[in-house]
Amino acid sequence: MTTNLAPASLSELEAVADAALLHEAMGKRGALTHNIKPVYPGAKVFGRAFTVRCEPGDNLMLHLAISQARPDDVLVATTGGFLEAGGWGEIASLAAQLRGIRGLVLDGSVRDVDAIARLNFPVFAGGVSIKGTTKRKRGELNRPITVGGVTVNPGDYVVGDTDGVVVVPAGELDQVVARAQAIKKTEETIMQRLRQGELTLDLLGLTPVLKELGLDQE
Repeated sequence: MTTNLAPASLSELEAVADAALLHEAMGKRGALTHNIKPVYPGAKVFGRAFTVRCEPGDNLMLHLAISQARPDDVLVATTGGFLEAGGWGEIASLAAQLRGIRGLVLDGSVRDVDAIARLNFPVFAGGVSIKGTTKRKRGELNRPITVGGVTVNPGDYVVGDTDGVVVVPAGELDQVVARAQAIKKTEETIMQRLRQGELTLDLLGLTPVLKELGLDQE
């Protein structure tokens, strides 16, 4: 499949494509609100954001986005947090999948969850609703939007997994990946030392904090 991501960037991001890890690597920034979750267990997604703004209860712009997004894009969409309509389902998932779109992140609701899971098309959403939508209202494509409390610009990097979704600004990718690689290496060392019998209090440098709070055992 032709990719719109630079090969080095794609492979480096994939190696550290862990939402919580990247959130830590950005100084605890970039995480969408906790309610935006995978709609089926095990869903994972990473790629570059193709942003969509829909009017509440209308999904016309999502269908337009499917026609315009490039392979390896992730649709990142806002309905203003409107949850009382399922603006995405089985048909949209199949259409997007066939065009090489990597997944959907939406602050609204979706439906046809079992069918989406069978397709193995990654969808992260704010809710699930069986109610239908209209397809008549104008919105915007590829403009900055706010989803889950985070500003997302077209071309930003999006990573989602069981823990949630994080957005890495495109201009920070190299630095964030480097920090994530360093954190991952540190965590591997910590886990190895835990297996050798050491305590998290010592490994994480928490003893001085306990002493400051009067919780030390000395």
